[in-house]
Formats: sequence, C-alpha cells, structure tokens
Amino acid sequence: MSKEKIKLPYFDSIFGELASGNADVEAALGNHVHWGYWEDPQTANGTVEDFIEATENLSKLVCNSAQIKSGMRILDVGCGFGGTIASLNERFSSLEMVGINIDERQLARAREKVLPVNDNKIEFIQGDACELPFDSDSFDVVLAVECLFHFPSRSSFFKEATRVLHPQGKLALSDFILPPQGFLMSSFFNSSIYKFFTSDFGNMNFCTTADYNNLASMSGLKTISEHDITVATMPTYDVLLNLPIKRYQGFMKRYQRVM
Repeated sequence: MSKEKIKLPYFDSIFGELASGNADVEAALGNHVHWGYWEDPQTANGTVEDFIEATENLSKLVCNSAQIKSGMRILDVGCGFGGTIASLNERFSSLEMVGINIDERQLARAREKVLPVNDNKIEFIQGDACELPFDSDSFDVVLAVECLFHFPSRSSFFKEATRVLHPQGKLALSDFILPPQGFLMSSFFNSSIYKFFTSDFGNMNFCTTADYNNLASMSGLKTISEHDITVATMPTYDVLLNLPIKRYQGFMKRYQRVM
C-alpha cells in the first residue's frame, strides 16, 4: 500500500456531520456516498428521501449490469459505508461479499451497519485497489461504484481486477468521465477546476470512454456494455447544494461559478 498520506477531505466533513447528529446527512449519505440515478430526472423533487432512492438505484444499475446471481463471490472496491453490499445482501442469497477500502473509518461504519442475512457472508477489509490482497481467480464479479477517479492508476486497478476475476468474471463500474472532445477539456480540468475538486474531494483524475475501452482491451477484458447516464444523475446537484455540509455547499457554488 502506498505510503503517501490519504487525503479524503469530504469524508472528513461527512464524519464530522455524522458525529454531530446531522439527521439529513445521516439519511442522505449514511449508506451510499455517491450520485443518484433517476430513470426520469424530471420526477426528482430535491428531497433527501428521493435522493436516497436514487442512490440505491445507481447501485442496482451497476450490479445488474454484472448479472449478479445468488451464490456468487463478489468484490466491491472502494466500498465506502457498504451501501452496495447492503443492497446485494437484501436482494440475493448465499453470496460471499468482500468490501475493500483504503479508509479504515469507512470500513468501521460498514462493519457496524451491514450485517449478513439470507445465508450471505460479508467481510470488510482495508486495502489498496491497485494492489488487491486476494488470490488470482477469486471472484465472479468486481464492482467499483463511483470511486475510480480517486485511484492513482486506473491501469493498475484494471490489471488487478482482471487478475482476481475468474476467466468468465465481470467488472462493473460507474465513474465520472470527460466528454470525447479530447485534450482541451482534459487540460481545462487539470488546471482550472482541478484545484477546486482536489481541495474538496481529495486526489482525483479523469479519463474518457475511449480510455476505458483501451484499458479494458490492454487488460484482456471485453467491453460488453456502456451507458452514458449523465442526464439521469443531474438532480444530485440540487440535493447536495442544499445538504447541510459546508464543504459540499462551498464546492457546488464554486463549481457553478467556474462552469
């Protein structure tokens, strides 16, 4: 594991709000810490309750793309508070699920909140997504829900994910990606907005869909499907702008000014 200090300023803020008893933050981010997904974004009403359902829907979307079935062995990389594993725990049986995260604080909460049912087995362990501490051919599915932009090397992660997957296994993920119009947009993010992102959300890096397809090909994976869900996630911004976390509110306002 890298000796470099892990910077997770937004989780620092979330833990601070959770410790203070902030009920809205507990409800909105106490399970899933990722964007929401609305099949019809026009139905979004900006409430925490609506956002909770939308974040669950995003996890289900990623999991369903992997065609998960009862009895499988699943690795959730960057598992956060265990929300995706909790969702699978309720919907399937006889799963062996492992959540891995580099931040022990998140894992401690996951262990407390997510307890196995339906003859499932659950383990949360600390580790580096780019140096997975598992044997080769260990998992049927590897999940990565909205976390890869934090990883220091997508290439290293793809190699590790391929290694730990069974030959017919699947990698399913969601991520923030750049639009296809190339270098100028990438340079813009890496200069103007990048400082805003990193000051609020820690180390981040961006890529395009083409980059992902190249990574898959180089890692021996075949792209089965890909979906642009940008429009379906946009109501998230309204929720985060009104959520009582100063760091989120400050970031969203700065983001709106820059864009």
